[in-house]
Amino acid sequence: MSSSANLPLSLFDYDLPDDLIAQNPTAVRGGSRLLYLDSSGNYHDKLFSSLPDYLRAGDLLVFNNTQVIKARLHGQKSTGGKVEVLIERIQDEFQALAHIRASKSPKPDTELIFAEGALKLTVTGRDDALFHVRFDQPALEALEQYGELPLPPYITHQAEAKDEERYQTVFAQHPGAVAAPTAGLHFDQAMLDELHERGVKTAFVTLHVGAGTFQPVRVDNIADHQMHAERYTVPASTLEQIKKTRAAGRRVIAVGTTSVRALESVAQPEKTQSVTLANGDISGDTRIFITPGYEFQNIDALITNFHLPQSTLLMLVSALAGMEPIRTAYNHAVKMQYRFFSYGDAMFIDKPNS
Repeated sequence: MSSSANLPLSLFDYDLPDDLIAQNPTAVRGGSRLLYLDSSGNYHDKLFSSLPDYLRAGDLLVFNNTQVIKARLHGQKSTGGKVEVLIERIQDEFQALAHIRASKSPKPDTELIFAEGALKLTVTGRDDALFHVRFDQPALEALEQYGELPLPPYITHQAEAKDEERYQTVFAQHPGAVAAPTAGLHFDQAMLDELHERGVKTAFVTLHVGAGTFQPVRVDNIADHQMHAERYTVPASTLEQIKKTRAAGRRVIAVGTTSVRALESVAQPEKTQSVTLANGDISGDTRIFITPGYEFQNIDALITNFHLPQSTLLMLVSALAGMEPIRTAYNHAVKMQYRFFSYGDAMFIDKPNS
């Protein structure tokens, strides 16, 4: 689905020095900086630890509680050629969709061997860029034992023990993501406890972030871009909390663009492959594409990281705050040497006054 306007991709570009791409997390969670973009379009340099000062009792923070899986595997074909597999989606206990890098694309029935034969995958088919693969043992258990944490392509070091802790939120609950919902990485338990004490409410959605979140937009007119699909669930309890928050005149604040995508998909069930389950939860696949001109239905503010030039996530934050305020704020962030992307600093964006 698309809400996109006919805008040139070049409007969402900016210059970013390589040394501002954060390669490692801060020493402690919550140790990052925070750029606050207020409802008048003015920006303020703060620390993430000051976030509670910008929230009010009764506000609702909505987090994405997906859990990053060890989705990357290095091995070889049965014929001996090297192969790298990045699982995109677990489909059932043994089946998955995957990106496969090899000298030649594997054909159906090709066997892939990992961990000196302790794990084997069989290619069973292909849909465009993704391959269907079958594990010879339960997929999630196998990935936990033999897989590697799939750090983003702009982080240059191999995943280490510290990444296994810090590239995962403290509230991660449902395995299935191949990239972290990075805005949530800033929150430690002490921050969550402080927010609770101040009367700030919390709720959760689950959206399993796919590798497509790092895919560049390759069209000149953004209206021609096709989004990758991501699986999500919004619990009935979260929908009820949103309703109560709105009735009380308080704000619904999404923590991360993935939470936004889930919440806004629920607002447009006719345009997403979603179903309402017996318990009232809403679940399905979403390809929602949020660009300037989009009218947000379920959120009033957003906590997020800084996003890649020409990315769909930069388009999403531009839709919320306005293109010019985001452009100005990003230029300021570069000038002030904020840290960018997954391990970088945060923004708190209030929806502009109408």
